[in-house]
Amino acid sequence: MPIATVNPATGETLKTFDALAPEEAERRLAAAAAAFRRYRATGFAERARLLNRAADLLDEDRDDIARTMTLEMGKPLAAARAEAAKCAKAMRWYAEHAEGLLADEHPAPAAVEDSGATAVRVRYRPLGPVLAVMPWNFPLWQVVRFAAPALMAGNTGLLKHASNVPQTALYLEDLFRRAGYPAGCFQTLLIGSGAVEAVLRDPRVAAATLTGSEPAGRAVASVAGDEVKKTVLELGGSDPYVVMPSADLDRAVRTAVTARVQNNGQSCIAAKRFIVHRDVYEAFTGRFTALMDGLAVGDPLDEATDVGPLATEQGRADVEELVDDAVRLGALARCGGGRPALPGPLAHGWFYEPTVLTDVTPEMRIHREEAFGPVATVYPVASPEEAVELANDTPFGLSSNVWTRDEDEQRRFARDLEAGGVFFNGMTASHPAFPFGGVKRSGYGRELSGHGIREFCNVTTVWYGAP
Repeated sequence: MPIATVNPATGETLKTFDALAPEEAERRLAAAAAAFRRYRATGFAERARLLNRAADLLDEDRDDIARTMTLEMGKPLAAARAEAAKCAKAMRWYAEHAEGLLADEHPAPAAVEDSGATAVRVRYRPLGPVLAVMPWNFPLWQVVRFAAPALMAGNTGLLKHASNVPQTALYLEDLFRRAGYPAGCFQTLLIGSGAVEAVLRDPRVAAATLTGSEPAGRAVASVAGDEVKKTVLELGGSDPYVVMPSADLDRAVRTAVTARVQNNGQSCIAAKRFIVHRDVYEAFTGRFTALMDGLAVGDPLDEATDVGPLATEQGRADVEELVDDAVRLGALARCGGGRPALPGPLAHGWFYEPTVLTDVTPEMRIHREEAFGPVATVYPVASPEEAVELANDTPFGLSSNVWTRDEDEQRRFARDLEAGGVFFNGMTASHPAFPFGGVKRSGYGRELSGHGIREFCNVTTVWYGAP
């Protein structure tokens, strides 16, 4: 895939970039290693000062970087602004809390005495340069939720971003440079996917984090395992959205639309499978379909647009194949199911209609595979037990949503759903204070919160014997 900005709303190539020459990639790796040796010795106050300055600059740049993101991957402009604001918030959160999250821990006195020590403490020390392989769908947020904790922990960062968001990737390097970070602390590597293995195998790279597809995660994990390097993976999701009879149906329907079409439907934590109790199935499905069908599809730079294009032509083709396969095997498209007719240059963009499918059966690909676009599948169930069984009938386990006011049902779903998060009566969303990640083929490890900042730390036991 070429390294280029291609406007997905029109298919027009706006700017192309050359991949880094091998000697430049080597220079950047050396700079990351050298910067780590110096930066690791800085105190939390200095790290916080730098990260807060980066947050201030990002706020100042919000409109410009939002437009860049929209032009590169097609998210509606309002969503792009919100993403930039969320990144600045996360930076400030880690600047404020990192020192406490990484404070030395002191084991219980009885355990210290039993070990024969006079004192023991557990310290969190940085690992070194961390390689981040990041996707295009949230081109700022995915990076910042790695970079903010990694930098506050004293690590340095190397970003291999998706090849279709190069301007956002270069912006991030420039943002940290302007904030005053020492040279080499955070660098963007404009390289293709084929060059990732060599970087990951380099002994100067201490660990890696990847957000992206399952095949990409397998590839990075395989190389990292061979090199015995720590990895954190956040991969795909096919999140269930369960609606039980006690739900506030109006809120559940409205939130369902947002949960499915956020980021033009291209979110790992977007609700994708809507599992609805039979008592409210027809009412939910009818209202949900009407709202999905009424969404405005069009130019993402237009403030009136609800759903923009898919980010890549191949991405749209993948969604089309899933829907066409389901319809061929008997699924009913209650709305959508094709490409919208749009005027002018937008006719060449990679748009797909918001789509609701019912009568989905296990032999259909969409029952098992992640639909990375504005396509929802709706299933009827007769009981909480059946809802749990269907919700877990997926290779993924990123997050989940449950709408019920019944406390017994809430306890049951919280206990039995196989996911990294269970959100009751609301939509899955990430927040810097809460751990984020999945199970099964959605990956392993956690981002955000104290769990996230400690992922790339050397947890060190310091034991003191008698003098």
